[in-house]
Amino acid sequence: MRKLLAAIALLGSSMGAAHAQLPPPGGTCTNMGAITVPGAEKQDAICLADLSTRYLVAMNRTDASDWGALHSQQTRNPAGAVPGIQIDGYFPDTSTSNGYFGWFHDAQFVIRLPDHWNGKLVITGAPGVRRQYANDYLLSDWFVARGYAYASTDKGNNGTNFQNDGAAPGDAIAEWHRRVTELTLAAKDVVRQRYGKAPAYTYMTGLSNGGYLTRYALENHPELYDGGVDWEGVLWRPEGPNLFTYLPTALRSYPAYKAGDGGAHEAILSAGFAPGSEFLWDHHYGVYWDLTQRTYREEIDPAYDGALNAGIPFCASGVPSCDADYDYASRPPEVRDAVAKISLTGRIGKPMITLHGTLDALLPIATNSDHYAQMVKKAGRGQWHRYYVVEAGNHVDQLYDLFPDQLRPISPCYRSAFLALEQWVESKGQRQPPPDKLLPREGNDLANACPL
Repeated sequence: MRKLLAAIALLGSSMGAAHAQLPPPGGTCTNMGAITVPGAEKQDAICLADLSTRYLVAMNRTDASDWGALHSQQTRNPAGAVPGIQIDGYFPDTSTSNGYFGWFHDAQFVIRLPDHWNGKLVITGAPGVRRQYANDYLLSDWFVARGYAYASTDKGNNGTNFQNDGAAPGDAIAEWHRRVTELTLAAKDVVRQRYGKAPAYTYMTGLSNGGYLTRYALENHPELYDGGVDWEGVLWRPEGPNLFTYLPTALRSYPAYKAGDGGAHEAILSAGFAPGSEFLWDHHYGVYWDLTQRTYREEIDPAYDGALNAGIPFCASGVPSCDADYDYASRPPEVRDAVAKISLTGRIGKPMITLHGTLDALLPIATNSDHYAQMVKKAGRGQWHRYYVVEAGNHVDQLYDLFPDQLRPISPCYRSAFLALEQWVESKGQRQPPPDKLLPREGNDLANACPL
């Protein structure tokens, strides 16, 4: 934990250094006053000298707390200012978990329109339970520097109480997909208004829950997109695997494993966690496993703990209603019905590349992307899919700074994969990406280079 706090402190000092070299105000921002975001209840546009995070922090047009702990401090983004328009706003919604700008209104979005546009649009949604700015450093900076129009959504609910939204189990997660579709349609029209023509290509992408959104979008609304890159997306299947088929085992077994119980160690591995990922388990037990299990279980199966809201944090096995003892297989059919509402099928309708790290200790590769890749093949869509396994990749690139000799960031592999997707799509399939493969942990600059 001390190393984690030190890394966050380093983020603050590095951002402070960047502020000393901010570009002056500017940007042509053509047509800004005439842009209307279709369906938005509120929009606030601003002409900026630079659409990258180093400038947006100073202008209060991003939130470093949303993205600061997701990337390695070694990750380099393109240099140089990217002038253009940023539009912040929200669509009609009844929930109030997003307090950014003091709006306390969900369904918030951000749209960025660089002056020097490449003719294309990229859509994304927040990972985890984060908000619309969560992808700013890892994704937005890279895309706007390459001339992309960029749009991101908070998914319609966020934070560690997201499960309180919706009228029925599964509703809060189902809303994420509606919000992505809503933003995609609106952003396409905004691009047309700003540049005088529709985007030539529209891509969907994201990491973690954003990867899940990418999978779902290309399965259910392929007509809106030309392709996508799925960075370690979550897998939901009513028959499993899903979060509830492995996280309770990890929660139940980890205290005994830490005390030296070999049987508990084997139980965690049998649940799907990769051998060799043990050095990450303590961090994930304390930060991710418990919170993820309780909040998502409350969203899908609120009856399990009665009047409690998301159970009892870090309860010991044997405590009544403890999520460590949650047994998905024995729960009523209504629980699987709620999962079915948000389930994936593998029936993608446009080209997609999936990346996943071998040492992902939150969404184990065996229970998520390995299984999803097989689903795509069984659905007869294998010709539209590539699967790249990143050796020593973990769920969060930031942990590379704590374990530089054991991990590698996925972000450079993601960027290489996206370039390959562009060639694949924009050549009309003539420039195929490499076949499914392992991307080995090798090279002199693991945080910034990952050739396919």
